[in-house]
Amino acid sequence: MRKKLAIIGASYLQMPLVKKAKEMGVESICFAWEEGAVCKDVCDRFYPVSTVDKEEVLRICREIEIDGITTIASDVAVLTVNYVAEKMGLIGNPDKYSGFATNKYLMRQCFTEHKVPSPKFCLTEGDIPETVHSFHFPVIVKPTDRSGSRGVKKVDDANELQAAIERACKESFQKRAVIEEFVEGREISVESISFEGRHYVLQMTDKITTGSPFFVELEHHQPSTLPNEIKQRVKDIVLQALHALHIQFGASHAELKITKDGDIRVIEIGARMGGDFIGSDLVRLSTGYDFLKGVIEVALGSFEEPELKSNHYSGVYFLCKETEHLKPIIENYKKYPEIVEAEITDSVLRNIKCSADRSGYLIYKADCKKVF
Repeated sequence: MRKKLAIIGASYLQMPLVKKAKEMGVESICFAWEEGAVCKDVCDRFYPVSTVDKEEVLRICREIEIDGITTIASDVAVLTVNYVAEKMGLIGNPDKYSGFATNKYLMRQCFTEHKVPSPKFCLTEGDIPETVHSFHFPVIVKPTDRSGSRGVKKVDDANELQAAIERACKESFQKRAVIEEFVEGREISVESISFEGRHYVLQMTDKITTGSPFFVELEHHQPSTLPNEIKQRVKDIVLQALHALHIQFGASHAELKITKDGDIRVIEIGARMGGDFIGSDLVRLSTGYDFLKGVIEVALGSFEEPELKSNHYSGVYFLCKETEHLKPIIENYKKYPEIVEAEITDSVLRNIKCSADRSGYLIYKADCKKVF
């Protein structure tokens, strides 16, 4: 009998997971609203239930007797995954700590308590907090509970702060925002997988963004070109942070900044794969490790220690107004042997304020970092 895997979410973000489950002979069961549920016609079963309706998802999962539950690239869905897993005695992270990895304010508090290096911060529900007057500008304002750069803005002086707070709170599900001192430096992410509290760092990713004021990702490249000494320090800090957040099972995606003086700060960590094809594609292309398969194996309790079988470069470039030179390359991607996948998703090119504004992408694998 096939194992039954509940997948929280059915947008394009979950499609690689659904396809991998099918490839592995695992029954995929998706939960999401129908609007935008592109996985609906691909998964084995689909239930039009909100990804945050924990009780209804739990009721159905009990009724159909699932064997595991997971999600990728969705912070909100992680809350439901952990809740259902705990109620059913399945593999998942402790539900009482779910907020640490899904709420940026609780995460900052956790990092402070466990001495994980991270920026100075404070919480706001719409007004300018008194504590922010002790901050050094510029600062970053971001919703407590969103991803994809939604509502994120760099603020250079106090006169711009109120408008940025209102924008971030509007994007937040909880109508709250975090204000953080801005860390100037190189951006990277660390992709890991955990089982029974053991953490395996799979890859480090260099990130290129639009810069101020919205910092939307334009490129990701693996492996990071950081010096090995800094990579080891980054790894040690990430392992410390994963332990602090009580992440014991599944994928994680840590975002960090490294200053020109070599100071390392953890910006945030998601208890999920990195989006933007980082987890679903780039890790496999650069290391040979099937990250998606690993995530499914963790959820079903059949995990094996990762083997990093290859050492290639991989990356993704995103199309928008800022990168319109990519359009003819994407349109003619078959002329480029390094490009493994490319697509234009919207004919209109926009100056982007969040990742949803992007209009296409190309993914490559090569023997060196490719510049397009």
